[in-house]
Amino acid sequence: MNTHFLIGAANSGAGKTTLTIGLLRILKDKGLKVQPFKCGPDYIDTKYHAVASGNEAVNLDVWFSSEKHMHDVYDYYSSQSDCCVTEGVMGLFDGYDKMKGSSASISAALHIPVILVINADSSAYSVAPMIYGFMKFRSDVKIAGVIFNMVSSESHFSFLKDACNDIGVECFGYIPKSGTISIPSRHLGLTIGKKDEMESYVHQTAELVKQHVDIDRIINKCTVANRHEDLSFKTERQSSLKIAIAHDEAFNFTYRENIENLRRIADVCYFSPLHDNNLPEADVLYLPGGYPELYAQQLQNNVAIKKQIKDFAEHDGKIFAECGGMIYLGKTLKFNDKIYEMSGVLPIDSTMDNAKLTLGYRSMIYKGQEYRGHEFHYSHTVNPDVIPSVATQYSARGKATSVPLYREGQVIAGYTHWYWGDKNFMDFWK
Repeated sequence: MNTHFLIGAANSGAGKTTLTIGLLRILKDKGLKVQPFKCGPDYIDTKYHAVASGNEAVNLDVWFSSEKHMHDVYDYYSSQSDCCVTEGVMGLFDGYDKMKGSSASISAALHIPVILVINADSSAYSVAPMIYGFMKFRSDVKIAGVIFNMVSSESHFSFLKDACNDIGVECFGYIPKSGTISIPSRHLGLTIGKKDEMESYVHQTAELVKQHVDIDRIINKCTVANRHEDLSFKTERQSSLKIAIAHDEAFNFTYRENIENLRRIADVCYFSPLHDNNLPEADVLYLPGGYPELYAQQLQNNVAIKKQIKDFAEHDGKIFAECGGMIYLGKTLKFNDKIYEMSGVLPIDSTMDNAKLTLGYRSMIYKGQEYRGHEFHYSHTVNPDVIPSVATQYSARGKATSVPLYREGQVIAGYTHWYWGDKNFMDFWK
């Protein structure tokens, strides 16, 4: 028997992440092996999931891959766990195209019951028709119960419980308005180097949720027979390829299944552009996204590793870089009115001046293969056309974008974070 549920909400900002983090830690403290999942392309909430559960989170995203691949991934990781907790994205039915890619579509495809989080601030019995609408809108999306957030008092909660009773939906509890905790440094500024801060937040959140939410009722309501397990997509490594991944406070935005897929084709190791003086022996370097701007001085000062990376590129070493990794491969990075020297592999200059969030799903055809990913960044390149783009990237609605994919020698780089959990990573160089 396994426990499965998805934390969804009527809208963004309702408290999904707070509740998910609290439940993950409570379930872990009960001695259960907990596997967190995240709907969509987020790689920041998943870091909190890992701290809370002790297990690395897995992204579920039907834009990135086929529904079958998502099934395979979910079944594989859930088969090794007692409890699977999936955090939704945005409002329950919000997708990249109507319901497509939404938490509801993932719930329906994987048959995961939904616990609906409702922000009850400034509302009471009127939540009844809203919840009823969510219950009845799609018969293939099963609402297991409701948890309310921003509840001002026990009297307020009694009205909310009456609403649940009258429409026949379980109420698992609430999070009080006075006790609501804000996630520290959730986006720009959150790094894996602040784990003490993250741990403190996780602990406080778990204590709050434990006081007001009936965890045992959730487990009883959402426990089902073990799911069918298909491990055919997991294959043993049959290659002597070596891939070195940059991983430290500055570079850490990765998808778990991407890394697991690399392990299936190569011997994977890690290195730190911040702290290491020597590159490991490798055939390929992977530089993922992160926060190079917050560590720009340290990156500039580590001349030894920058020189080795540049030498690696000049001797036809294969390098794949995304977002922050691409910035590090460039000539300079301007941040807080200071210009820092990067590795100089690519002739691009990046800046945080006039920082503006750019985000969205992306797709492209490159070397005859379709790739899909997600763009999320505040910086921009000063001279984006200094290298011609080798592929046109499109939005989820099929509109051409201006975001480039750079290719110089064996170096491939760009702003988009690509997903290759269902592909052969080495096809980028075929």
